[in-house]
Amino acid sequence: MRYGLVGTGMMGVEHLNNLAITLGAVVTALADPAEGSLGWAKTALGDRAEQATAFDSVGALAKSGLCDAIIVASPNFTHRAVLEPLFDAGLHILCEKPLATTIEDCRWIVDRAAQSEKVFWTAMEYRFMPPAAEFIADIHAGKIGKLQMLSIREHRFPFLVKVADWNRFSRNTGGTMVEKCCHFFDLMRLIVGAEAVRVYCSGAMDVNHLDEAYGGETPDIIDNSYTTVDFANGVRAMLDLSMFADGAENQEEITAVGSDARLDVLIPEGAIMHSPRVGFRNPKNATRRLVHTDETALNAGSHHGSTFYQHQRFNAAVRGVGPVEVTAHDGMMAVAIGTAAEISAREHRVVEMTELGF
Repeated sequence: MRYGLVGTGMMGVEHLNNLAITLGAVVTALADPAEGSLGWAKTALGDRAEQATAFDSVGALAKSGLCDAIIVASPNFTHRAVLEPLFDAGLHILCEKPLATTIEDCRWIVDRAAQSEKVFWTAMEYRFMPPAAEFIADIHAGKIGKLQMLSIREHRFPFLVKVADWNRFSRNTGGTMVEKCCHFFDLMRLIVGAEAVRVYCSGAMDVNHLDEAYGGETPDIIDNSYTTVDFANGVRAMLDLSMFADGAENQEEITAVGSDARLDVLIPEGAIMHSPRVGFRNPKNATRRLVHTDETALNAGSHHGSTFYQHQRFNAAVRGVGPVEVTAHDGMMAVAIGTAAEISAREHRVVEMTELGF
């Protein structure tokens, strides 16, 4: 399968590293306006760089006839403009999260994806981390009874430096609750099996980027927050985000509490703990298991092997031997919850999803 890559920065290079260990994948085209980023891509490709033609525009790449599928890993705010010629060319597309920075652009992408017979896949890597995938499967198999409460904690490092510092401003990213947290809102929807009805977020920029300035502007991105989401089926979920907690042993900790038991997963440790209800003062009966993640997949990126596993599923969907697991609609709904959270944090109020047209 012939792949093109639009956006050859850090995430684009992670995709290249994972395509290198994907059976039958050949990278035939690259597009990025930054020469430095193209250089990173060619270094990552190594001897395979000779097979990849570099284009100065997405339009030229789309018309080249060199690709079967395209990976979009360009900055968030460019997605709609990048996707237009790719849709016109009738290509299979894997588009990095967030789908777009505005709900309007998301709706446009959803509409265009629906008009195409080709695969459109929103890249939501966290679904495919092996410990997270097993955790989700256990919940859906009824191992905690009826799910009632879901909490996700991500305590991590600050946003990294990007080309032209585009990720320091909400107008480019959609805001932290869209840019970073759409992953977790997507997980919430997947695990809960319902749509959000209201969102409350308390968040601010309290520690990171306070001494930074770009062209006379200071960054305006949230670096810590608590977000509560009420779902239509009565389940409530919470996200606890800190982007100045890089010393934490586990970056992600997810807990689901049902009518019969509690289930926890720790990443990158890979541990899943099942704690059934035992009654007051009775002995605990918790069990713990470790979920293995392939070492080659782990070493190919920074998302606990998930980029590799996602590529295998996307590749199968393009070949017609597997389903599209993360649609454009899924990508839009994650952005919608993130947008509600941004509004809530800014205006200090609960946001009903009906306000946003959902």
